[in-house]
Amino acid sequence: MEGLAVTSAQGPSVNSFSDKQYWFGKRVFVTGHTGFKGGWLVALLQHCGANVKGYALPPETEPNLFSALNIPDLCQSTFGDIRDKSKLHSEVSDFSPEIVFHLAAQPLVRRSYKLPLETFETNVMGTINLLESCRLQPELHTILVITTDKVYQNKEQLRPYREDDPLGGHDPYSASKAATELAVQAWRKSFFGPEKRVRIATARAGNIIGGGDWSMDRLIPDCIRAIKTGSTLTIRSPRAIRPWQHVADAINGYLLLAEIMADNGSPLPNAFNFGPSGNDSVSVADVVELVNDHCGQKLDYMFTEDPDAPHESGLLTLDSSKARSLLGWTPRLSANEAVKVTLDWHDLHDKSPTSQALLDYTIGQIRAR
Repeated sequence: MEGLAVTSAQGPSVNSFSDKQYWFGKRVFVTGHTGFKGGWLVALLQHCGANVKGYALPPETEPNLFSALNIPDLCQSTFGDIRDKSKLHSEVSDFSPEIVFHLAAQPLVRRSYKLPLETFETNVMGTINLLESCRLQPELHTILVITTDKVYQNKEQLRPYREDDPLGGHDPYSASKAATELAVQAWRKSFFGPEKRVRIATARAGNIIGGGDWSMDRLIPDCIRAIKTGSTLTIRSPRAIRPWQHVADAINGYLLLAEIMADNGSPLPNAFNFGPSGNDSVSVADVVELVNDHCGQKLDYMFTEDPDAPHESGLLTLDSSKARSLLGWTPRLSANEAVKVTLDWHDLHDKSPTSQALLDYTIGQIRAR
């Protein structure tokens, strides 16, 4: 990518999940495998020897991580909509999973203002369709539903949100994810739980960045597109504070949680935050300037605040002490390091768009050394 060249060193790696051998041979069903986080999750599970099946809509962007990592070579892959309950049930039943990761969603706040009905249908009813399919699986024991840091009733408070804080949502996306949490809670109490063989939990991560995200209306992808095209990027809400973290930190947290959930003798809470350390909850403006620093001041941008723009929260931070104390999970990449390795990944992709080297580099950013 013209203007994006940065140091190609692999950079610091994050802590690994607790037991790589645990995943060998496990049948793992992943919804949303064509997306950004789903692709990273599939790559790591395949690296660990898991038998993975993915179910999702086709990739939305070109380029996309699904093609860049040759995801169809890493797992069984089916294109389908989680709102299609008959097809979803058939695919889940045919695979007979032991573990399910649910990542498929409509994930964008601003899109949810344009498509509120689709957002609720996908995020709430799609989740319920999956949970209903899971009820009938004889060998299933663990379900992890990935939601978001935006599930909380955001009061723009300085104190980071804890898992027992009230759920809510100003915009359709946030509200749909809070409703997803309530649906999971209802199915847990009614149909799942340790005494009913299947354990289910939710994971709430911060603003995830990393290689292979080309989504529209996301900060780092927007910066990369502006550098590549030589255009001026308009940055909305530059003072907004978010919990920025690298995708590898989140993925490792999900795997750690799923491993421990599988041990029915280990009592666990039903929801976990996975966020960065406190000093990595920084402003949008700070992240943009980090991108520019790493790219040699090649990003042309301007800050603006539109009072008529759809509402987005100005301050959001997470308390992840529960994941640290109960799972032994620790985020290892600072916001600065996360931005750097993300740009490194895209620099390598520009040189080798679909290659074993790119897959190896992706795994290398996750595993411990």
